[in-house]
Amino acid sequence: MKTRFNTFDIICVVTELQKLIGMRVNNIYDIDNKTYLIRLQSSEGKQVLLLESGNRIHSTNFEWPKNVAPSGFSMKLRKHLKNKRLERLSQLGVDRILDLQFGTSEAAYHVILELYDRGNIVLTDHEMTILYVLRPHTEGEKVRFAVREKYPQNRAREEEQVSRERVLEILQKAKPGDQLKKVLLSNLEFGPALLEHVLLKQGLVNSVKIGKTFDIHNDIDKVITAISEAESIFKTAQSQPFKGYIVQKKEERPATDTKDVEDFYSNQEFHPMLFQQHSSMPFKEFDSFCVAVDEFFSSLESQKLELKAVQQERDAMKKLENVRKDHSQRLIGLEKVQEVDKQKGELITRNQELVDSAILSIQMLLGQQISWADIDEVVTEAQAKGDPAALIIKKLKLEINNISVFLTDPYAESADSDASDQENQNADKIPSMIVDVDLDLTAFANARRYYDQKRSAAKKQQKTMESHTKALKSAEKKTKQTLKDVQTITNINKLRKGYWFEKFYWFISSENYLVIAGRDQQQNELIVKRYMKPTDAYVHADIHGASSVIIKNPTGLAVPPKTLNEAGTMAICYSVAWEAKVVTNAYWVWGEQVSKTAPTGEYLSTGSFMVRGKKNFLPPSHLVLGLSFLFRLEDGCIEKHVGERKVITQEADDLSTIESESGKDDDVEVPILDESDEDEMNKEEQAEGSDSKEPADGILSEDDENKDEPSDSEDESNFPATHIKIQHFGGTRQIVTEPVFKRNEKNDDENVIYLGDDKPIILNPSMSKGRSRGSSESSYKDHKKSEKKNAEQQQPQIKRGQKSKLKKIKEKYKDQDEEERQLRMDILQSSGTHKETKKSKKGGKDQYSKNTKKEPRMPRPQEPKEANDLEDDEPVVQADVEIINAFTGIPAEDDELLFAIPVIAPYNTLSSYKFKVKLTPGISKKGKASKTAVSMFMKDKATTPREKDLLKAVKDEQLVRNIPGKVKLSAPKLQTLKK
Repeated sequence: MKTRFNTFDIICVVTELQKLIGMRVNNIYDIDNKTYLIRLQSSEGKQVLLLESGNRIHSTNFEWPKNVAPSGFSMKLRKHLKNKRLERLSQLGVDRILDLQFGTSEAAYHVILELYDRGNIVLTDHEMTILYVLRPHTEGEKVRFAVREKYPQNRAREEEQVSRERVLEILQKAKPGDQLKKVLLSNLEFGPALLEHVLLKQGLVNSVKIGKTFDIHNDIDKVITAISEAESIFKTAQSQPFKGYIVQKKEERPATDTKDVEDFYSNQEFHPMLFQQHSSMPFKEFDSFCVAVDEFFSSLESQKLELKAVQQERDAMKKLENVRKDHSQRLIGLEKVQEVDKQKGELITRNQELVDSAILSIQMLLGQQISWADIDEVVTEAQAKGDPAALIIKKLKLEINNISVFLTDPYAESADSDASDQENQNADKIPSMIVDVDLDLTAFANARRYYDQKRSAAKKQQKTMESHTKALKSAEKKTKQTLKDVQTITNINKLRKGYWFEKFYWFISSENYLVIAGRDQQQNELIVKRYMKPTDAYVHADIHGASSVIIKNPTGLAVPPKTLNEAGTMAICYSVAWEAKVVTNAYWVWGEQVSKTAPTGEYLSTGSFMVRGKKNFLPPSHLVLGLSFLFRLEDGCIEKHVGERKVITQEADDLSTIESESGKDDDVEVPILDESDEDEMNKEEQAEGSDSKEPADGILSEDDENKDEPSDSEDESNFPATHIKIQHFGGTRQIVTEPVFKRNEKNDDENVIYLGDDKPIILNPSMSKGRSRGSSESSYKDHKKSEKKNAEQQQPQIKRGQKSKLKKIKEKYKDQDEEERQLRMDILQSSGTHKETKKSKKGGKDQYSKNTKKEPRMPRPQEPKEANDLEDDEPVVQADVEIINAFTGIPAEDDELLFAIPVIAPYNTLSSYKFKVKLTPGISKKGKASKTAVSMFMKDKATTPREKDLLKAVKDEQLVRNIPGKVKLSAPKLQTLKK
């Protein structure tokens, strides 16, 4: 397969790329360490020029996967070439070296592309002094390719006229028997394809050899004519662009019983013209050479998939054919064994007296305790004397108590004398052969032993024939399934395309927010500079190696607390905390608070940022991740899954989200009570009095609440049922989780319970209304009536088992008064209140204090991006986050699924997914754990055939890519599966 340009290709592509002259460089990217993209633009349009060191240069219309962080060479090219105009694109001599000049006079820069050997790309200034070289090396003793050295322009081969004398000299220097094409190829610059083309037109085939089928003096005129035609084609290519052709090869797929043979055409070579040697092969024609080359290289990956599929199909069919051959040979072998055993038994029977005599003779010698060597001598002497019994003995196998005797059919001689019975005798004639005889058995017993072996082989043959059909059907079924799997996986991989967020750590939160995180310092820098907007949430942890996590927030509304906690878990798990098994906490800020501007006298390294203002600390996160799969839905099935990942606002669903919001399993949950439960509970409180043994740590009173109650004229919709605030204590530091739902400073103290122990109490808003130990029953009922209508609409029925919990809570905090509550608030400095301190009210100058007391504001839509103060050459990318709606973790049976993507996310995010396993820090390797998980999913009875196909198509490197380190796998029935 052709993978690099020759001289003729370079001439054609240089002629075609002259249309790029005058276009300016917009940007430069690197695909890998050898391949670079130069994006050019002008008033007429845009073009992308692709350069691969050592192989190719052409314009491209395909979207190539760019490296996440630009390489040093890309940055150097950007620095010198950006906004420069492409002034000249030329070939140095007739060599495979191209010179691209950007800019003019002293502001000119040259990019030298070498397309031979290992290749190279060199950046020089207007004086050809090397500024950067992709592959520094030395040629000989004088030529050095290094920075500050001069690029040697005179090293390229110059064009020369090939005369008759020059051709004759080349041919005479060749050795007899050398191929004509190889001799000319090493001395001329036409390239193998063009040279073969012109020689074929003169009748000189590829196998012509000098001194044998080619005479130098008689056939030299043909060579001169061919070379003249090649020169003419070169001159034409320098003045006008050529078309493009891709030569293909027909690959036959193995035929099965259910389908015909399907042909697959693989791309083999690309050329600017259809050469003589390719005229009989299948080919594809294109309008230009660049388009043909672009198509050839862009289809290499899909072609590899097809070729791999064809090879797997061939292997499967070969295995099936081997099974058939094996059964057939086994049956033939058993038939031969039966025939030979039958003949041996028959020969012993027909020579019974002679065999018995030989057995008896050897037994007598053994009985006299004569050595085996002496017995051999005795047999040899008896054979010399002409003893009939000794003459049939060919070998003594006394170590196994056998002798080998040569037996002939005694009735064959009599048949020769009786011509009338010749036909009958030939039918029963047995060929002579050597037969092993057991010395412990008589001749008759030995014959019967061979007959028994024959019968045993016959039975085995019968069983083999019976099992042959069954085994063959099983092999055919397995082969058909293999062919189907290969084709399915090939089709899935063709549909599968990489999304922009897959180059990072990523997951989709339980509330449908895309969360991304950097894999290293360069990616941390990239996601903040290129992908973070002021309305996005930035999550990080003050621990070594923690990733910068971005919650994409396209709506600009407040990010729900559950998503914040899930992102915090992600930040901690992708750090040293995973290996050290340390439980810690993260914090979040708005995107506008993150800056690359360091304080005076300080420096921020790559991947580090300055966070200004208040940090909102999240609860400590457990190191628990999960492995699952998201399935890409066909566009027609997306609508059915809309809303399966959404923000939970129903009060009845609060209890299921409290645990993930607080980060603790033993948090006390208080549901909303209806009117009958409230009356019953109030009576229980009055009956119990104040005999509780538990200390009172504080609870809001009804009177205190009424002071902060909004007026009747105010819209109560400003205080949603999910407006809660959680207080946590972690060690010696206060950790505040502040779910920002609706910011209303007038009523911030509502619906908050402040505890003195280390366990947060989460109380639904309706619970605090009308609930006071000290209030009278009549006052409480009057207040309750005023809210009865609203409560009936919003409050579901109390859940079973919550009544006793509520009673304990009320008993514990029954004696808290307003003064104690206010004191506790001052001590805790709760984020639940937005009241300014006296210093801030008086206009204090401490700006940092203001920032810490004040909640980060939501940036306005018109707020400029400069708020981030991030310096980057590239603008913020408008990343497509709507695509996440096309993925589901809960596929239905009637869904049309295109492919599957493995996802690593906090385990509670995957609670509703069909496939999931828990990952915690452990000792198992990532590859083994992921394969075990996929095997478990495949064996699940609920897994559909389509889902199995999609899971099989997922590559191993995709499975382990986002797993943070060594893990412990946890899942129901996991041990059963391993057994």
